[in-house]
Amino acid sequence: MSSAVQMNPSTPSTPSTPTSLATAAAALSPSSSLAPLNDQATASAATAALPLASLNVQPLAAHQCAEWDAFVQQQPGASLYHLSGWRGVCTEAFGHDCPYLAAWRGGRIVAVLPLVRLQSRLFGHFMVSVPFFNYGGLLGNDAAAREALLAQAVALARTEGCSHIELRERQPLPGWPSRTDKISMQLVLPDSAEQLWKKLGSKMRAQIKKAQSHELQFQHGGAELLDDFYAVFCTNMRDLGTPVYGKDFFATILRQAPGQPRLFIGRTKEGQAVSASLVVQHNGTMEVPWASTLRSANALSANMELYWQMLSYACNQGCKAFDFGRSSRESATYRFKKQWGAEPVELHWNYWLQGGGELPRLSPDNPKYRLAISAWQRMPLWATKLIGPRLVKYLP
Repeated sequence: MSSAVQMNPSTPSTPSTPTSLATAAAALSPSSSLAPLNDQATASAATAALPLASLNVQPLAAHQCAEWDAFVQQQPGASLYHLSGWRGVCTEAFGHDCPYLAAWRGGRIVAVLPLVRLQSRLFGHFMVSVPFFNYGGLLGNDAAAREALLAQAVALARTEGCSHIELRERQPLPGWPSRTDKISMQLVLPDSAEQLWKKLGSKMRAQIKKAQSHELQFQHGGAELLDDFYAVFCTNMRDLGTPVYGKDFFATILRQAPGQPRLFIGRTKEGQAVSASLVVQHNGTMEVPWASTLRSANALSANMELYWQMLSYACNQGCKAFDFGRSSRESATYRFKKQWGAEPVELHWNYWLQGGGELPRLSPDNPKYRLAISAWQRMPLWATKLIGPRLVKYLP
């Protein structure tokens, strides 16, 4: 029985111009047959019971966000960034076009693919699922629906003239080349902060106690801490040679993003903010997408105390895991996270490339950006705050 693959934002059960799934799938590269995600097997029973007819792929309409999010919350392999609220963050803070694609069967969502389109003269024109964070990609256990979503994404990329599509996933995607040079570092948490303290080595406990001996004061909260967070974040990013997001990006996250975003601030006893971070949580995991400590506070072990505060908070919130974010293997950040007991989880960033060619590498690890990084580190802070947000919105 044939299936309809559409980009019509009308009611899911009302097909427009039908196209066979085989024709739509031809838009994909060779060997595009997709196996269901292993960690989504338990979510397949309800989907598998639905008939194979009336498969429709459509962009997400505003009135369908609740259905989209309900589907995402039921999927074991879902990340926080699959939720529709992050589309609002990207459109409001950056003005990006966000074609969030949903596959419907029998009036129900059976698979989703959130996409964000980035276009600039400097960095090119491409789509990412999901930029600025570590996770995204296909979600759903219906193999035909997954094929249809990929076919529609490729058709859209060709129509818009995109050079590539990047899907940030935890598994390889058959037929799509993959980059695996990044990993996320994740720690399984005990039931209490006291138990976690006992599990830390004596060296770790000594560094945390050192910070505490300097009478650093920590607090967590919301938008009332944004100015202090942004001051520390901007300085740290400049010192690393990395363009900084605008303050409005973080304000938008705190105001409307899912995941209960919270800011942490560490201050000296004189009141100067020297450490800062933003955390979110989803399905029992707390994640820290951004953490910064001023170099001038390294002698205070402020960064160690910042992470201990976040980990303690995660335990007290009943979280079962803590995601330290991504790193390159054997890098300094990898070793820092490893000492807390975190273990690496391989990331697969899967690509469709227009006309083939090399995998894109918009990363500070790319040697061709060394001169730019060095120049950025020497810029006055005010200049990085002015220029940075105009650049980084196009850097996924």
